Order: sequence, then structure tokens, then C-alpha cells
Amino acid sequence: MFFPLKKNAKSIILPVHDAEPWLDECLRSVLQQDFQGSMELSVFNDGSKDKSMTIIEKWKVKLEGSGILVVIGGHNCPSPRGVGYAKNQAIAQSSGSYLCFLDSDDVMMPQRVRLQHEAAARHPTSIIGCQVRREPPNSTERYTRWINQLAPDQLLTQVFTSHGPTVVMPTWFCSRAWFSHVGPFDEGGRGVPEDLLFFYDHLRRGGGVVRVDQSLLLYRFRPGAATQSVLESTIWTHRVCFLEERALRHWATFTIWNAGRQGRRLYRSLSEGARRKVVAFCDVDEKKIQKGFYCYEESQERPKPRVPILHFRAARPPFVICVKLAPLQGPHLGHVLVEDVISTGPEIRHLRTGTSSAVLGMALRCWLLARARGATLEKSPNYGESRSTLRPPSRDQGWS
Repeated sequence: MFFPLKKNAKSIILPVHDAEPWLDECLRSVLQQDFQGSMELSVFNDGSKDKSMTIIEKWKVKLEGSGILVVIGGHNCPSPRGVGYAKNQAIAQSSGSYLCFLDSDDVMMPQRVRLQHEAAARHPTSIIGCQVRREPPNSTERYTRWINQLAPDQLLTQVFTSHGPTVVMPTWFCSRAWFSHVGPFDEGGRGVPEDLLFFYDHLRRGGGVVRVDQSLLLYRFRPGAATQSVLESTIWTHRVCFLEERALRHWATFTIWNAGRQGRRLYRSLSEGARRKVVAFCDVDEKKIQKGFYCYEESQERPKPRVPILHFRAARPPFVICVKLAPLQGPHLGHVLVEDVISTGPEIRHLRTGTSSAVLGMALRCWLLARARGATLEKSPNYGESRSTLRPPSRDQGWS
């Protein structure tokens, strides 16, 4: 059956690998979209060994009977090539001017394509996300609350604060032109955070981040999912490097707030040049302060670096503030920041460097407070787009 795609058609990008238990529900949600324009579904089978292809062929008839073109590609290699490769192939074989990303174990609400397309048309150089409903409902409660409740400006200012982007990958929607400008996805395979790497490249090119504040996706948590294969140490390394690139390289010196384990880990993870900029640790814990200094025993330098530990009132900005998620949500640190830091006038940027299950438990939250230099934000009244001007951003046109 032939379906000539109309101008501005929407391509739903669906990589599939052994998704038999969830595909019926996933594909039914494609059929139930209330978008009135032209749509296609681009499926790439990444070496499935189950009955995924049988299910896809069954739904191809139903979808095309409703006017939704279905494009199917794939391979039968013994091993999957990975999520990044499968998504790139699904995009390459599609033809729509907008891309709607969907994971094979998730379910779209009927209005998803319509509402995200409306937002993408207003913000053609942005990644458009949405709120989600988690399944099972009690899984990753703090993480789900975080991604659903970030304020519009925090979609940008907290780009370092989680295991991944501030709008989760299965909710992404963007123009093909912008994806082609930023992409493709990294194809390193299992264990590579291809969504986070793409998101960082997107920000480097001045892209915006927008969230439609409606729950448009049922987002399943599965311990065996590809996302769970990414090591915490891998995420940490990418995050620290991006922190150095986007912020620390602009500072002559800075202070690390937290002389405990996580603050010391951050210090050890920095490049040698960035470590030399650390003038002190600061803390509120008198036992840590009484130690007087932190000695970096693993250093090859002679003498080994000894970094002073100060009471936070004696420390000077800019700061990288590293605290656990739970304490940060309490009243004490908030009062400290408001009374002792914000009143001095530094601009605030929010960062968290933490563990993968940090979003489930031990995550760190790092705030950068910069007096001399920082990012400013431009806010759009529509869906709260935020755009960084730490480097000159690309606007809605002219990114080639």
C-alpha cells in the first residue's frame, strides 16, 4: 500500500529488540493518536529473537488501514547492534520532517504527537519532552517526581543533575533538520549513554529544552532495559567532563562545598588543570572543618596537594556545592543559600554529579554559584523553553 507523506509529516521512531511482551500495547497507542496530519511509523528490528516481528507485521496491516505508513527495517545478526544504531537506522529509513521517539515497552497517550508537534513548531531548535507516568507506579519515585516537576528554567540549569537529560529520551520530539544538525546518536552499543551524549551535543549547539506539562507517556521501568546497562562510573565521567567544559574552564578558582566523600570524589575526578583551581573545601560539619585540610594521597605531585577545609561562612564563591538529594530537600541548606550566598549576588546554576541510582537513592546535587561569570537564561512563555547563553546560541533559523 502506498502512502505519499505530506509536508511536515511526523515520523514515530521505534527501535525494537525482543519487545514481544509490550509491543501490542505500544503499537496500539500509535494507532490511537488523535493527530490529524500525516504520520508514519519507522520500526528497526535490532536482531530480535522473539516474536516481535510477527507482532509488528500484524500491526502494520492495522496501522496502514488507518492511513499510517509503516516502514520496517532490521537485521538478523546474532547480537544486537545497540540502541544508538537502531535509532539511527530507524531515522534514516523514515521521511517525516519531525521525529517522535518511542521505546517499544512504553505507551503514548492519544494527544502526544499533536501536542508535542505544536510545541516543536514554535521551537524548531529545541528538544521537546513531556511529563510521564511511571510503571510500576512506585518505581523510581524521586526520579519521576524530579523529571515531572522541574520548573521551565531548570530544564536547562539542571542539565547536570541526573542520570540523564532533564527530559527523558522516550519523550523526545524534534525537527529532523535539528536532529541532523546535532546527530547522529553514538553507536557504541550496550553501556554507552547515547541519549546523554546527544543531549550534551544539543546543548553545545545552543539547543533549547522544552517540556509539555501533560503526562503523555507511560514510561516503564525494567531492570533489564538497555538504560540499566550504563555504568554509574561512565555517567559520572561524562558529567564531570561536561561540567569542566561548560563552567569550570571559565573560572580562575572555585570552592567545593562538601568536604565529605562526594566532594572529595569530585575533586579526584577533575582534570589536573581543574584540580589546581580548587582553593578550598567548605562544610558545615565541625569535625571535617577541624581536620584543617584534605590531602590528595593518590596524586603523583610532590608535595601532595593539601586543600584547606573551611567553614562555609569563610569560603568564597564561585562554589560547586555537592550534597545528597535528601538533605538538599530539607530546610537547612535552603536557608544557608538564601541568607549567606544568594544575598551576595552570585548567579546560580544547578548541577548534580551523582550515581546512577542516585536518582533512586544516593544522587548528588551540585549547584554552581558564580559571581564573575555564569549562564543567563532566556525564557519563552510557551512551554517554558530555556536556552543557555554561556556560548552564543543558535536561534530558530540559520544553524547550518
